[in-house]
Amino acid sequence: MISAGKTTTVLWALRSPCDLGCPHCYFGVLEQDRLEPPTQPGKLTHLPHGDLGLPVLMDFLSDIGESGIERVFLAGGEPLNWPPVGQIIAVLTAAGVQVVVCTNGRPLTRPAIRKMLYDNGVHAVSVSLDSADPVINDRQRPTRGGQTDSWARVVAGISALLDDRGDRAMKVGIYSVLTRNTLAGMPDTARFAAELGVDYFVAQPVALDPGHELFAELVLRERDIPLLEEVFGAIAAADLGMSLPGELYPAQVVSTVRHRLQDKPGCYGGHQLAFIEPDGSVWDCPSGHMIAAQAAAGTQRSIIGHTAAELFMPTTSARDCPLFSGDCVNMNPLMEFDRVLGDR
Repeated sequence: MISAGKTTTVLWALRSPCDLGCPHCYFGVLEQDRLEPPTQPGKLTHLPHGDLGLPVLMDFLSDIGESGIERVFLAGGEPLNWPPVGQIIAVLTAAGVQVVVCTNGRPLTRPAIRKMLYDNGVHAVSVSLDSADPVINDRQRPTRGGQTDSWARVVAGISALLDDRGDRAMKVGIYSVLTRNTLAGMPDTARFAAELGVDYFVAQPVALDPGHELFAELVLRERDIPLLEEVFGAIAAADLGMSLPGELYPAQVVSTVRHRLQDKPGCYGGHQLAFIEPDGSVWDCPSGHMIAAQAAAGTQRSIIGHTAAELFMPTTSARDCPLFSGDCVNMNPLMEFDRVLGDR
């Protein structure tokens, strides 16, 4: 069984489709997948053919309150473009599960979406915005329809969500993907996030396989480390009034730039953190290296025919992992989210 105490965090890629076409997306590139749909276990795609319907998801959630799950990050694809997402959120929050919605931000311009998030008691909303510069951001996060106002729409959505918040406790934050194109401007992006009034800010390194066509262009290298350390130092020194990842996070990012794979004693993967795909596949850890290893071993599970309490049972066990990578560093802010929810 996937195991955890009542502190289990689940990263749930709820849906596959997204109205952005980010070329670095961990779901792959839709246009390529249309020509040659991926079939190997663990390979994500924006093609929605395997996405589970609401009845199967509701069966899985039927005993969520009895499971070891404390917090769920609902991601995708773009989860807020799926109409039943409000029903999923309502079941989770009613069972006492903390819900963090991860979104590209574009749906937040719709008043009905903002109302749904507040009415259903969402604990936090994490919005993807990669640069304070609209041109740089939209080059890294292009729309599928060719619209040229994506940055402006995301910023408008964040502002509207904050304006609607009033005295509600929901947190709003920005996640920015660190690439060789966004690295130098990341302190400006952090300052812009603070000016918008968000509660937390995370700069996370892009994670691409060496064979990816954008690996050379986007992935940070050892020669980028001096600037990387300068950027993290500038963000911390600016004292912007937002919650940032823990003080060890910059060094962890740097370490995975130097060494792609490392040993991690007592890693949270497999006992505190799990990953669910849109087709219901359940993995012990969201790391691409761990998913590949588990797929090769054929030990992945599925929510189809199983409930949350069956798959996520309490345990206090830990495990060492020889596959600690940049993927894992990106999960660290998820595991520190108690601090984010406690700050205001």
